[in-house]
Amino acid sequence: MTPLPIAGRARRAALAAALCAVVTSAATACGGPDPDEGTNGIGKLGAAEIERKARAAADAASAVRLSGTLVSKGGTYKLNMRLKQDGASGSVASKENTFELLRVGDALYLKADAGFWTHAGEDGDDKQTEADQEAARKLGDKYVKVPRNDPSYAQFRGFTEMDVILDGLLGMHGELSKGDRTRVGGVKTIEVRAAEGAGGVLDVSLIGDPYPLRFARAGGAGVLVLADWDKDFALAEPSKGETLDYSGQLPETSGD
Repeated sequence: MTPLPIAGRARRAALAAALCAVVTSAATACGGPDPDEGTNGIGKLGAAEIERKARAAADAASAVRLSGTLVSKGGTYKLNMRLKQDGASGSVASKENTFELLRVGDALYLKADAGFWTHAGEDGDDKQTEADQEAARKLGDKYVKVPRNDPSYAQFRGFTEMDVILDGLLGMHGELSKGDRTRVGGVKTIEVRAAEGAGGVLDVSLIGDPYPLRFARAGGAGVLVLADWDKDFALAEPSKGETLDYSGQLPETSGD
């Protein structure tokens, strides 16, 4: 057999390399690993479509665990909440206070130590009356049922509404683009970046349903981790011995 000319072999090798570079769908055949092998395939989609599918997966989910930091005008909060459509449980911590929230249907409970229920005057001096201090002691470390007509009811309930909190916290601002392939909790993900990351970075699962698994909010306003999608959990109202039904308006707190 006559050997092929060396120059011809070199040209063919160069042509093959060029074809492999441009025909990305043939990456495996060209000898390189297929990054989408074994995944749900969303890595092949455009950034806007990945974000849309992540939103749809989140909207269809029945439950989620949300943890991380949230930075707002009022300060920095650490969240650790389990959320579903008919209730939630978990904790919210700020620089000054930590409190637990429990919602079963429309019944909303708040649990914190007595210090949470104290408040100081605008000049920093303690202007609480003896009655205020006694009320704070009674409320401390009890599940306090928040009256629905109390001004704080809607504010605290917002931390327990799955749809509301996801819509409010996962907003992206700016033109979307695909980022790096990463891992969150050992799960393969792909980034969707808004305004080159300045408008938020969403890590979407490449395994199973395309759930959002981590979100870095725009402007350094916190990083949230989302886990346990669609994993149900039990909710029950606290016992009477653990509960204090504060029939009037709740006292102001040091976090106000």
